[in-house]
Amino acid sequence: MDVSAMTRRPETAPPCSAAGLVTQLEEDIVFGRLHPRERLVEDELMARFEAKRHVVREALASLDRMGLVERRRNVGAFVRSFSTQEVEELYDLRSLLEVEAARQIALPLAPQALDELVAIQHRHDEAVAQGHAREVFVVNLAFHKTLFTLAGNRTLARAIEEYARQTYAIRFAGLVSAEYRSKARDEHWQMIEALRRNDSPTLQALCRAHLRPSQDAYLQTQRLRDATGG
Repeated sequence: MDVSAMTRRPETAPPCSAAGLVTQLEEDIVFGRLHPRERLVEDELMARFEAKRHVVREALASLDRMGLVERRRNVGAFVRSFSTQEVEELYDLRSLLEVEAARQIALPLAPQALDELVAIQHRHDEAVAQGHAREVFVVNLAFHKTLFTLAGNRTLARAIEEYARQTYAIRFAGLVSAEYRSKARDEHWQMIEALRRNDSPTLQALCRAHLRPSQDAYLQTQRLRDATGG
């Protein structure tokens, strides 16, 4: 897969609203155009997005609240980086939340609910086959949102979405790997099969294991970056 093509900036001018900046910078972080510890310079963002300073500051404040950016007084804003402990704590919490959501899914499912999940996974299969990393990421989010919504617990679903968002900057290392994308695809089908069999324990185990590769890939990349002073 051509990683440089995946991370190439869009040729069309992005919107200059704060919400538009948040969306674009969020995507830049997900796809590694912006790296952990990279400084976000207001003047550069103003020029790139043709945005007013207050709009850029509003966007950075939103990204800070989302956990994707760190703002340091008298220094500026940086793409958030994570220590090994922070990564492990975030993923431990995600595991607790997502496994609990899987446990709360009432089985057997209504046929239309399973059909919706299968339809989303077919889109994911196609994106993986074509090597479209952005589509893989977007449809992967849709798959998991649909899956965890089946628990019928909106508060839990919101918490899962919130902590998944906080790990966006962690997930790039796994996203660029064709092996990782294929493994995620196969695990999605295993989750669907567990739902078909009304096998909640297997579904829970799959949800727990599904998180591990992106965590491990980020920590490996972080160790290499620290070793080389990057």
